[in-house]
Amino acid sequence: MSSASPGIEPAGTPTITGTASGKRVLLAKPRGYCAGVDRAVIAVEKALEVYGAPVYVRKEIVHNKHVVETLRDRGAIFVDETSEVPEGALVVFSAHGVSPMVHAEAADRNLRTIDATCPLVTKVHKEVNRFAKDDYDILLIGHEGHEEVEGTAGEAPDKVQLVDKAEDVDKVEVRDPSKVIWLSQTTLSVDETMERVDQLRERFPGLADPPSDDICYATTNRQVAVKAMAAECDLVLVVGSTNSSNSKRLVEVALKAGARASYLVDFAHEVDEAWLAGVTTVGVTSGASVPDELVMELLAWLAERGYGDVDEVTTANEKITFAPPKELRKV
Repeated sequence: MSSASPGIEPAGTPTITGTASGKRVLLAKPRGYCAGVDRAVIAVEKALEVYGAPVYVRKEIVHNKHVVETLRDRGAIFVDETSEVPEGALVVFSAHGVSPMVHAEAADRNLRTIDATCPLVTKVHKEVNRFAKDDYDILLIGHEGHEEVEGTAGEAPDKVQLVDKAEDVDKVEVRDPSKVIWLSQTTLSVDETMERVDQLRERFPGLADPPSDDICYATTNRQVAVKAMAAECDLVLVVGSTNSSNSKRLVEVALKAGARASYLVDFAHEVDEAWLAGVTTVGVTSGASVPDELVMELLAWLAERGYGDVDEVTTANEKITFAPPKELRKV
């Protein structure tokens, strides 16, 4: 899989230095908000500003507890299905994307819609459509039940098979081994995804690769940054919510890359002080749906406990931005 992405500047080899006091924090960069999350959150904020409350949002706009609660306080109403939205009301589709069936349901209820699907997720949807039209069997690597997977598979449910765990590989059945392609959820662990691809290729040597990387630049960059510092860390704290796939992957990546321990927390007060016993170096990062204020609060919490020296470990500089959803560009 390619390591280069448009709008990304490599930062060279990161240098990690020690401190005189011993206790230190290694702060990963890139971390936090990606362009797709930023776009989606701004879409809800703009909709509230222009149209007033309430603005309905199907599912969580992004997988972060703090972001959802903040928007709820401003007048956003989060629902699980379009059937819960009053006819004719305004609804925003989350960054994770929805299936054509959801779009059709919204039209049947005369809902005004704002589609905040991340453009990188939309790219995978288009790949599904392209290869389904060419009559390929599509093996979608992703986590069962995740909203992004449901939306992507919904583009061509008769052609898509989900491959989540290793044991799923043996369950795959294809019509023509020469017309099989793998695609993936955008927020997976790069290493775990390639393991699954290798397993699939053992069964189907003619397995085709996606036209371009499906795992998004932000997911990849945050994993690379964690890998760069993990071996130096006694503990890695990942700020993110438990339903955030890319945040949970950062914990796994940290442990595989040599961190002695790693935990996922939404807020600084969730850190168990017992985790700091015998710890000299704490690594800190955050998932792609996490506002940086939560990271700053964690750094302040750590500083109060003697971890005031912070070295930023930079592996890339992200400059990607996405245009607002088309429904909001005129306003």
